[in-house]
Amino acid sequence: MPRKNSLKVYVYGGYYHIYNRGVEKRIIFEDSQDYKVFLNFLKYCLSKPPKAEDCKKTFTLRGLPFQGIPHQPRNYFGKIELVAYCLMPNHFHLLIHQLDNTSLKNFMTSLVTRYSMYFNKKYNRVGSLFQSVYRAVLVNDDNYLLHLSRYIHLNPSEFTNDLLSAYSSYGDFVGVRKTSWLNPDIILDQFDNKIKTEFTKINNYKDFIEKYEQEDKLVLGNLAID
Repeated sequence: MPRKNSLKVYVYGGYYHIYNRGVEKRIIFEDSQDYKVFLNFLKYCLSKPPKAEDCKKTFTLRGLPFQGIPHQPRNYFGKIELVAYCLMPNHFHLLIHQLDNTSLKNFMTSLVTRYSMYFNKKYNRVGSLFQSVYRAVLVNDDNYLLHLSRYIHLNPSEFTNDLLSAYSSYGDFVGVRKTSWLNPDIILDQFDNKIKTEFTKINNYKDFIEKYEQEDKLVLGNLAID
């Protein structure tokens, strides 16, 4: 029997909760550099690509200089949007908007392959870094999407009381930074429009994360990475 959420349905314009963890629950982010490398891979994949002429570099071949364009990893600008994320020591969560109906699979394959190659080279190891193929949950409901973002941003509370210090998108959601390759509007617009009567006493996203009393699992069900 296939493992939970291992069978994936890719749809045009779909929102997905993507998650995975280290094989045998091992640590996949050993230090701050590892977190930053993973985020840089996300940045490159999701940012508008530079013009070809801006990528040219001067090389030396057989003693002679020449200009060329180094191999460029695949770029998914205009195909994939990152809505929210959280990186934990042994797993990660991504909330992704697929703008077409085919790019998510290739995007995730590229991301985890590049990071695994980096990690194995740095720590002189071989074999799979992640427990399995990533899991994906298709999100069809705005309320689920909202509470999923809260679940993602509260993940680091297991280790710290300062959520802004975590490797997550929480700082973007509360306005302390603005990451160009992140688009949280689908979540934040729900507060601007006050479309939910249950939020009449919740003034902003920060209050929703820190003061809202309903447990997310009542909306989301069991999100444990089994």
